[in-house]
Amino acid sequence: MTTFDERKNAFENKFAHDEQMKFRAEARRNKLLGLWAADLMGKTGDDAQAYAQEVIRADFEEAGHEDVVRKVAADLGDRADPDTIRAKMEELLAEAMAQLIEEN
Repeated sequence: MTTFDERKNAFENKFAHDEQMKFRAEARRNKLLGLWAADLMGKTGDDAQAYAQEVIRADFEEAGHEDVVRKVAADLGDRADPDTIRAKMEELLAEAMAQLIEEN
């Protein structure tokens, strides 16, 4: 194997790892968002966990994260507007990434 092939493989492996970490961080963010929204709705315990799973599943409906924003905004009603939810998502993405790094 040539040096070029080794570099190519290393790049491909890094890209795959980065994409996997991005996917895991976004799923973790959605779970944390679901738990945050569940708390605002007064859900606790298993109900809060079940709601967080609904939020995770909502992300698979279409590309991007607006499907999650729409679901949570509809569920929260006047408790939080879409801009507040988007800001919370940014905050929670950083938290999710930190959690994943700490776990590895």
